[in-house]
Amino acid sequence: MSRPFVLGLTGSIGMGKSAVAAMLRDLSVPVFDADAAVHLLQGAGGALLPMIEAEFPGTTGPGGVLRHELGTRVFADPAALARLEAIVHPAVGKLREAFMHENAGAPLVVFDIPLLFEKGHTAGLDAVAVVSAPPEMQQARVLARAGMTTEKFSQILKLQVPDAEKRARADYVIDTGVAIDQTRATVAALVRAIRQENAR
Repeated sequence: MSRPFVLGLTGSIGMGKSAVAAMLRDLSVPVFDADAAVHLLQGAGGALLPMIEAEFPGTTGPGGVLRHELGTRVFADPAALARLEAIVHPAVGKLREAFMHENAGAPLVVFDIPLLFEKGHTAGLDAVAVVSAPPEMQQARVLARAGMTTEKFSQILKLQVPDAEKRARADYVIDTGVAIDQTRATVAALVRAIRQENAR
């Protein structure tokens, strides 16, 4: 075995990706959480705060990035968003490299990337697993979140690759629209199969 099998994990909002990531961790699979990496870099004392403040004055504070301020500044302005991504993506890339170095002996590692297809982050992956559930279940889960509205949910969906397309592009589909034990069994079977294949 020369290197770990790298599995990308993604799924639209409310599909249960975080639950599946937790199941993978329970099976001792190293998981790199791209969102958590960004939060670390942009949170209180984060390494990127000086660069973000220099590029977008007034968007950081003692607790880290002021999300509303920064969001207002970049999301309606593609050029500004590109400048922000030019700051964030290389730093996340370094954390990914460190993660791979730390887990070089593992048969399987997972990159948990919410916008994997949307941002074209498939490079370097051996396969992609998409977490999916029926639309009515997805909607019920999302609308149960604090502060979520039908309008917000619709806006988020417009920015995401449709679930049907994600499933069509996936190497593996993990169904969370079933009993949780069934999903857990699917995840365990997938991990077992990849580990066995990569041990050859």
